This record gives sequence, C-alpha cells and structure tokens, in this order.
Amino acid sequence: MMTRLLFQPARILFACLGLFLLSAPALACGPDTQCRIGERHYYIAMPPGHDGRDRVPALIFAHGLQGTALGTIRNERLRAVAAELSVALIAVKSKGISWAMQNAPGGRADPGTDALDYFDAVKAHAVARFAIDPDRVVVSGASTGGMMTWTLACMNSGNFAGFIPMSGTFWAPIPPTCTDPIANVVHFHGDKDRTVPLAGREVGGAKQGDVGEALAMYRRFGGFGEMRATNRPELDCRESRNRQGNILNFCLYDGGHSFRSRNIGVAWRMMQAAGQL
Repeated sequence: MMTRLLFQPARILFACLGLFLLSAPALACGPDTQCRIGERHYYIAMPPGHDGRDRVPALIFAHGLQGTALGTIRNERLRAVAAELSVALIAVKSKGISWAMQNAPGGRADPGTDALDYFDAVKAHAVARFAIDPDRVVVSGASTGGMMTWTLACMNSGNFAGFIPMSGTFWAPIPPTCTDPIANVVHFHGDKDRTVPLAGREVGGAKQGDVGEALAMYRRFGGFGEMRATNRPELDCRESRNRQGNILNFCLYDGGHSFRSRNIGVAWRMMQAAGQL
C-alpha cells in the first residue's frame, strides 16, 4: 500500500506531462506554425512585446491570386505596419489558388458562403486563443484578396469593424445592394492599374466590376453623403460619412497593380479619427 502511495505523485506528474505534450502543437500556433481550423489554417503574429493579457485589435489580411498565408505573414513591410499600429496580424489562406466569390472565373454562381464562413471561423478561433478585441477586427486584402474584402463588406459585415480593400472590386455584375449592418470601407487603387483597371476587364470568361459603380452602390446602400476631396501625402482621396458616423473613403495613388502596406496605416487612422476603432 505504501509503495502505491509513493508512486501516485509520479503518476500524476507523468499524466500532466502527457496532457501538456498532447496540447503543445495546438498551443504553438503563431507566426511560424499554422493555426488549424479543420482542413483550413491561418497564421497570426501578435504585436511585439505583447504581454498576452491585454486585448488588442487585429488585422485579417487576404492574399491575392496564388498567394499564401505564409507569404503574407512573412511580408516584412506588412508586419512593420501591424507592429506600428500595435495590432495582431492574421494571415488567411484561400481554399484554392484564389478566393471563392460570386461571378468569379469558372462560372461560379453561388455567393461563396464557404469563404465567408471561413473568415468568421478564423476570427472566432483567434479571439478564443489569443488576447484579441473582438470588436476591433478589420479585414483587408489586395487584388483578389481585395475582391474578397469587398465581398465580406457587402455580405458579412456584422462580424468586423471595417474593411480595407486594395486593388480589387466585385466580379461583375456589381451587387444591386448589400446586407446590414453598414460597414466602414476605405478603398485604395492605383490610377494606372492594368491588372484590375478601375473600369474592370475580362478575365477567364468573367468580368471585373467597375470600381466607381461599386462605390456608388455602397454609397446608396449606406446613406453616405457627398464624397469630398481631401489632400493626403501621395494620395488623391474622396471621403464621406453617413449619419451613423461610418466612413466610405476612396484613395487613388500614382501607380499600377501594387500593394502598399503603409496605406493600411492610413486607413486605420481614418477609422480611428471617425471613432470607428
């Protein structure tokens, strides 16, 4: 009996150690290890020096065509902007080589609800595992990632604080309207973009939507006022607000189909100044 009692603490210790080892891979997810959600994944980088307790905002970023979440999380300029803003950077991955959206090449007619559900799942998983403020999660993306960002803003806005689409728009035809609630949207585009021109172009049997039409639709939907010109360094912006205080801003820069990380900081501060973050 005494021998059994002496060995009991050791058995408890080994049992606890075993539980730790079993859970270690799940706890290890971050900027270098995938955070798994079923067959899908994402990467996350918390702000440098974060204490693990105080909740911080987060930026979910969607890559472009044939991009990867790993490529996003390893983007030094994007990481630097996230660090400057003191936000967590969450890098997401499409199921295929691009994001599933309505009217995309390949004759897709459904609204791509699988992709919408994935973004909800990523947010829920990240908020449960990390110190992230669920009320201050913003989605951004470039090129087809910008198209996915617009789709979320129009069809699944209620779970996010704002959207920063970059060099992307809807696939045509532009939706006639969106679903509540009205979101904060700041769109960036190069004035010489030939990959996703402002007027759109034919791609694989589909057509990119007209950026001006997308903005006009969202302005009607959200009850936004006249878009007024503002002077910002290296940007030609048109900015508007509605009665609820939401913002709908559109900024052109001199360039082609490019992703400029610093513009995320510009958009983030626009939302902060409007009291939306």
